[in-house]
Formats: sequence, C-alpha cells, structure tokens
Amino acid sequence: MAYYTVGTIVNTHGIRGEVRVVATTDFPTKRFAVGATLYAFLPHQTTPVTLKVGTVRKHKSFYLLSFPDRPSINDVEGLKTATLKIADDQLDQSDLQPGEYYYHQIVGLDVVTVDGEPLGQIKEILSPGANDVWVVARPGKSDLLLPKIDQVIKQVDLAHHQVIVELMEGLD
Repeated sequence: MAYYTVGTIVNTHGIRGEVRVVATTDFPTKRFAVGATLYAFLPHQTTPVTLKVGTVRKHKSFYLLSFPDRPSINDVEGLKTATLKIADDQLDQSDLQPGEYYYHQIVGLDVVTVDGEPLGQIKEILSPGANDVWVVARPGKSDLLLPKIDQVIKQVDLAHHQVIVELMEGLD
C-alpha cells in the first residue's frame, strides 16, 4: 500500500489530547474531517499508527486534531514529529479539476518537446510561490527547471507516461 503525506504533527495543544498539525495538502478540510483515517509515521518506527479524527478546528496557521482513543496529552505526546499520511485508496480523482494532477502522478513522467525530442524525466516538484516548478533530470546535463505554466507545459498524457513541453527562450 502506498501512502501520501498530508501533514506533520508539530506539537501537542493543551491537556485534552489535541495535536497541532501543519497541513501539507491542498484538501485539509477533507483530509482532517471528523471520522477521517490518518496514518502517523514516526521516525525509527516501521509500522504506522492508525488514527481516527475525533475533532478538528483551525487555530492560527495550524489544524488542531484530537482522536477519540487518545483523550489526554499523555496519549498524544509520543506522536510529536509524526508525519501524517493517507493511504492511496483514500485519494479521489473527483477532488481535482480538469488539468490538475496529484504530484505522484507527475513525478516519473518522461518529458518531450513538442518536436518529439526527449528531455528527461520529472524527478520532483517544487512549490516556491506563484506556480509549481517541475524538475527534470536530464542524462549528462544539469537538471531542467520547468515552470508549471500553460506556455511551457502543453500536455500531460498519463496514458502514454509523458509530458509535452515547449521550451521558452532561456529554459534550456
């Protein structure tokens, strides 16, 4: 089973078993909804801790979550620094608008120009600000940084495992 990161527990909050979570998902209201299942991955632990969300509320830039089976600070203290993830069967394609993709669908795709010239393979996605940047590993060359804008990314073809791009001047 594959897991995808949705947040990190950064601290406890109060004495009633709440944890402070920094969200790293585009769908925090869905991922942290009451009744949602999360998997807490702790450093140096091979199996995740399964958590069911009991309560959720927004506090400043954090989400405060509690879990019905962990009612006190003592029950959640050990979860600090855990990475919260969801299982791949919890992803729903209907969450996305046309032309939107999950990161894991993009990473690993082959990149070719509109002329059919192979450039490399997407190895990671950066989110520095206004738009994402797709990092393309090129054999024998330095990485190519492609901004996720319509002028550059012409087509994402998941069926053929490729992205078709038009390089603007200065990108190569």
